[in-house]
Amino acid sequence: MTLRNTGIALVLLHLLVVTPHSIAHRNLGIDMNEWQNVYIYLVILLAPIVAAILLWKRLRMGFALLGLSMAGSFLFGVVYHFVLSGADNAMTLHSHPWTMTFQVSAVLLAVVELVGSVVGLLGARQMSDTL
Repeated sequence: MTLRNTGIALVLLHLLVVTPHSIAHRNLGIDMNEWQNVYIYLVILLAPIVAAILLWKRLRMGFALLGLSMAGSFLFGVVYHFVLSGADNAMTLHSHPWTMTFQVSAVLLAVVELVGSVVGLLGARQMSDTL
């Protein structure tokens, strides 16, 4: 599998994990404020999809956007899910049927986003070496 295909696959995997995570957010009543919602829609949801489209079209900007969006997603998720206290902290949630989904998806998102950041960086470096 090429680095390009790996990047596209990671975006698809990211969407598969972020969907149940979003549903768990809603079912657990964990609301985000306005700026967080804008960040989530632009950086965590839209930017990786655009990156995958750019990679599909073999445009070098796709790797840079993948790396930046996944790094931004990773940092946001780690801070809110594992570092800061509050309703969004995956380790301090109350008992609820959606708690496990939220916790597992938070960990999976961190892993996928970290790997996506690395693939984006490697791909961007590889593309710059070919100039």
